[in-house]
Amino acid sequence: MAHYTKSDIPGLKQDLQFEDTLCDFPLQFKTTWGLFSPRNIDDGTIMLLKYMDIETTDNCLDLGCGYGALGITMAKQAPQGQTLMVDKDFVAVDYANKNCELNGVTNATARLSNGFSAVTEKNFNVICSNIPAKVGNELLYIFLQDAWDRLEPGGTFYVVTITGLREFMKKAFKEIFGNYKKHKQGPAYTVASGTKE
Repeated sequence: MAHYTKSDIPGLKQDLQFEDTLCDFPLQFKTTWGLFSPRNIDDGTIMLLKYMDIETTDNCLDLGCGYGALGITMAKQAPQGQTLMVDKDFVAVDYANKNCELNGVTNATARLSNGFSAVTEKNFNVICSNIPAKVGNELLYIFLQDAWDRLEPGGTFYVVTITGLREFMKKAFKEIFGNYKKHKQGPAYTVASGTKE
């Protein structure tokens, strides 16, 4: 574990910044301590991006957007659609909006929302989420139902979860969406989806 002295603290308060290429788009991100994976794109996000199918006109939603890696990449893939990013952390929303500006993304915006509470739109073709391991079964069911309610017919909800949740997600997707597709199961993470038929 790193040790810091009192004199290091002003430096720790500065924005972190890094660059990465996601789905062939060179992107830059400003982040800060306290946000998820602040120094680089986490493995779950990278894995999820590999398996999402996004058309250029899709309207997309990133649930629990953090500083915007998924949402900004989706906005780049769907330049003729609109991408909404939501997070319950106002710091995350602030950085996601800053990162839209930093990357010249004008078709995406981030909004403060507890899950889908502030999402009134029901026109999404793609919803995705890198779901934290500890949200609890109740919230997972709420997320699935709320995603289903906000998707257009034929729209898909993609998730990446820890692999230990895969059987639960399969059961929950089948109950709420009536279908379930496992795209990739790795030792740490599993990418899966359900489509609104």
